[in-house]
Amino acid sequence: MQQLDATPLTDEELQGLDAYWRAANYLSVGQIYLLANPLLKEPLRAEHIKPRLLGHWGTTPGLNLIYAHLNRVIRQRQRQLMYVIGPGHGGPSIVANTWLEGSWTAAYPNTTQDELGMSRLFKQFSFPGGVPSHVAADVPGSINEGGELGYSLSHAYGAAADNPDLVVACVIGDGEAETGPLAASWHSNKFLDPVRDGAVLPILHLNGYKIANPALLARIGDEELTALLQGYGHEPYLVEGSDPATVHQALAATLDLCMDRIDEIQLEARSASERPPRAAWPMIVLKTPKGWTGPHTVDDQPVEDTWRSHQVPLSGVRKNEDHLRQLESWLRSYRPEELFDEAGRPVERLLDLAPGPELRMGSSPHANGGSRDLELPPAEEYAVPVKRPGAEDGEPTKVFAAYLRDAFRLNADHNNLRLFGPDETESNRLNAVYEVTGKAWQAERRATDEHLAPDGRVLEILSEHTCQGWLEGYLLTGRHGLFSSYEAFVHIVDSMVNQHAKWLKTINRLEWRQPIPSLNYLLTSHVWRQDHNGFSHQDPGFIDHVMNKKAEVVRVYLPPDANTLLSTMDHCLRTRNYINVVVAGKQPQPSWLDWESAALHCARGIGVWDFASNDDGDPDVVMACAGDVPTLETLAAVDLLRERLPGLKIRVVNVVDLMRLQGSTEHPHGLTDAEFDALFTTDKPVIFAYHGYPWLIHRLTYRRNGHDNLHVRGFIEEGTTTTPFDMVVLNKLDRYHLAMDVIDRVPSLGTRAVTTRQYLADQRARHRAHVIEYGEDLPEVREWRWTS
Repeated sequence: MQQLDATPLTDEELQGLDAYWRAANYLSVGQIYLLANPLLKEPLRAEHIKPRLLGHWGTTPGLNLIYAHLNRVIRQRQRQLMYVIGPGHGGPSIVANTWLEGSWTAAYPNTTQDELGMSRLFKQFSFPGGVPSHVAADVPGSINEGGELGYSLSHAYGAAADNPDLVVACVIGDGEAETGPLAASWHSNKFLDPVRDGAVLPILHLNGYKIANPALLARIGDEELTALLQGYGHEPYLVEGSDPATVHQALAATLDLCMDRIDEIQLEARSASERPPRAAWPMIVLKTPKGWTGPHTVDDQPVEDTWRSHQVPLSGVRKNEDHLRQLESWLRSYRPEELFDEAGRPVERLLDLAPGPELRMGSSPHANGGSRDLELPPAEEYAVPVKRPGAEDGEPTKVFAAYLRDAFRLNADHNNLRLFGPDETESNRLNAVYEVTGKAWQAERRATDEHLAPDGRVLEILSEHTCQGWLEGYLLTGRHGLFSSYEAFVHIVDSMVNQHAKWLKTINRLEWRQPIPSLNYLLTSHVWRQDHNGFSHQDPGFIDHVMNKKAEVVRVYLPPDANTLLSTMDHCLRTRNYINVVVAGKQPQPSWLDWESAALHCARGIGVWDFASNDDGDPDVVMACAGDVPTLETLAAVDLLRERLPGLKIRVVNVVDLMRLQGSTEHPHGLTDAEFDALFTTDKPVIFAYHGYPWLIHRLTYRRNGHDNLHVRGFIEEGTTTTPFDMVVLNKLDRYHLAMDVIDRVPSLGTRAVTTRQYLADQRARHRAHVIEYGEDLPEVREWRWTS
């Protein structure tokens, strides 16, 4: 790694930066420890200390150092910068810095820049009714939660996409650098377009230790680390030391060089008649002691520059007089009397070092929400004609792809829509988008490649974590996107969904946070049509995972055909502050509803399908379905029953919006009890064919009247490489089994349906023998059409 030997700072600049750093460090320590006496106007006493000491000191001084120096870059260059903090619980740092620059007070006016405001700032940190210890949504300027590690760099690249004037400084903790998601996200620089996108400046913060272990990248030596980072396509620069003055000069010089290099790369790409070869973007490796400027030793044990400084270096302050005096000495070492006036206001020298309101990082409009609405085409223009329900097949995702293609076209001038996925756009039948945009790609291209383009709006990498991180960063900075994935493997981002859902829940109560576009999933290649790939690809459980999140932020949709998918996606792309999960097949399947009927059905979210029902308001049985394959099998079962038991009165209920099954007091979309009873009755058997694990339907409806009459079929963890129909047979979701369930549960049928039941059981046996011998489904299954 290159290491600069330069001293660009004047004595005055050096002293100013160091004062700002000391102020941020003082405010950070105060947040961890102090309940009162914020300016140390009297000797520190036990009652001034918080009863529970929570927070993370070890990474904080390094984060404060970087923030102070980035402020210098902003002031000198008048550049838009964002600050993404990867080191987990570095919350004290960004809270301190946003208060110093004025962003915190702008968001929380009662936390003023004076002694009272400082006292409130200190008390609220990791305190009941206050803010968390990590870089949460409560913090102005933040887009990376920080409580869970691994996503900072992909968030940073998502933020930089389509923001040509923005530089995102991303601090990567050395613990975070050991995670799989972070390791994959280094490759994001092969997707960043220097013409249309902004830039990311990674800063790998090597302070040497995690909670109780050394950090891996801090122990492999500079030569190996240099090779690793250069292999990722970066030009690394090293800043190392423990003497503040030396580190200040080195970091200032290195940041200047890195910003110059970013400008050079962008200018060359933006002014050249032909795109230049992919550049090695600069990055910084910052090696400073963990817990720098904190206690050197505590109880004769080394603390600074060891893992012992990771959280709270002095833990027994209320009861241990030596610890109390050591804490007071630590706080006074920052010379707060030089940094804050008698009223507790930062002195003018510090205020002058912060950027103005329009450029300070805590007030960045990129980080604090808000977005332009998408320009969307009229969905009805893409609908497939349906002359008779189920008479012809459609390919749902292919139909939607034409709509999405034109959405890209309409928003081309705004550069605010992207499609993300792990190498599955073509497989998921969304390839129509390639008519107007390509796949982002800055690496080598060959003559056999298709649809690769340096400015493509489709981002594909075989890391679901990176796709999710890019999309989150893109959404959190006010743009729109869609994540398309195989259903089984979207589970890989389960934990990231957790964090995003928590973020959305938090920003719903923050008035200064503007709404952000929803996180939209289109899950296709789903459990019932992964018959060719087998058991490893067969899992519908992502729905269950999402349903555990707060009702105010999650939505799950199961459109049964092409037109309902089109209507559903048109709705989802217009929403804000939700996680929308849409599960739909890509294979040819019956189209049930024309556009008008589909739009009405999706608006209701649930409803009786009159064309398939013959109950005249008083059914013998209700046959419900949610999902495309369950809908197909349900209607095929109804067809069989109406042919063989013509007097049986059947009501067919289809569910698009899964949340409609919940009570109206549990979810905003939930049906009232009266509405639910009207659809499902309170005393008739309900045979429910469901796309996923059957117990979720029971969980959603367990309080409903007539729940004991509900019988659910779904995926029961039976799967293999087999035929499409054999998949439903293995899981007892097939038309024959559904029809047998009706016979078994409608008392009026009694013995008069025994021959029909026997026929249905025989058909299942015939099917099994046929697929084993011929490797395809029965002709009457493959060729079935709705005719009733």
